[in-house]
Amino acid sequence: MRNVSVQMPGEALQSALPENQTALARGLVFEQLRLGALLVPALVLVLVVLVAPIAWLAWQSAFDLSGALSFENYARLATPVYRNAFFSTFQMSALVTVLVLLLGYPLAYMLSQLPARVASACMVFVVLPFWTSTLVRTYAWMVLLQRTGLVNTWLINLHLIDHPLQLVNNFTGTAIGMTHVMLPCLVLPLYSAMKAVDPVYMRAAANCGATPVQAFWQAYFPMTLPGLSAGVVLVFVLCLGFYVTPALLGGGRINMLSMQIQNDVAMSGNPGAASALGVVLVILTMIVLAAIGRLFGLERMYGGK
Repeated sequence: MRNVSVQMPGEALQSALPENQTALARGLVFEQLRLGALLVPALVLVLVVLVAPIAWLAWQSAFDLSGALSFENYARLATPVYRNAFFSTFQMSALVTVLVLLLGYPLAYMLSQLPARVASACMVFVVLPFWTSTLVRTYAWMVLLQRTGLVNTWLINLHLIDHPLQLVNNFTGTAIGMTHVMLPCLVLPLYSAMKAVDPVYMRAAANCGATPVQAFWQAYFPMTLPGLSAGVVLVFVLCLGFYVTPALLGGGRINMLSMQIQNDVAMSGNPGAASALGVVLVILTMIVLAAIGRLFGLERMYGGK
């Protein structure tokens, strides 16, 4: 008689497990390779557009005007002119960020409470600055704020002032112009965050006995923090490198870092000093971003749980 080997179901399952695990491992490796291949174009773009220019700035900043390796350009940053440029830049950026926050949060909240069609129509006026050149907008503010401009004319006609106010070629005019330019950068992400808030939370807070003010601060406001923090970071970082508006509305009296870099290159003919200033600005910006990310939480800033 022939010996017939009968394989039990458990033995068949055990023999099939290694094959299934091998196939699963191959599938995971293939998926990882596919995702890695998709990331290659983005990584190349980041290297070419971001990493390479910063590396070139760092390399150029390490040489003086004679071409010798030196840290003279970085030592120059401790002089009063550069310290004043750093102080003016961060002071202006912080002020504009606060002004944009005070104006943008109520505006975004009002838009989020309007019907969809009305909100869309009003949003056109918010994003309108994006459709116009920054140079054109800045010149418009120069016309409005000059001594014979519309603002001073109205204030005099309303008998609120006796003499025209100096609103251009100073800190005030620069802050006004930059606030107008930066306002959509906060309103747009904040509006999206507010529209994502379910009204049921406010009703639940009211049912629990909370006043409208308590419901807003304890239920509504925390849920808008992702959009708020993203908008604040965007506004502050963009203000650090602003050039056109401070140069025109400041009249050369507001020495921001962007203007100092232009002076080092065009006036002083010292690209190494300008490169050192750019490298330090990048480092300080990263420190500010890290501090804000630690304060708000990176996951919360980018919509995580």
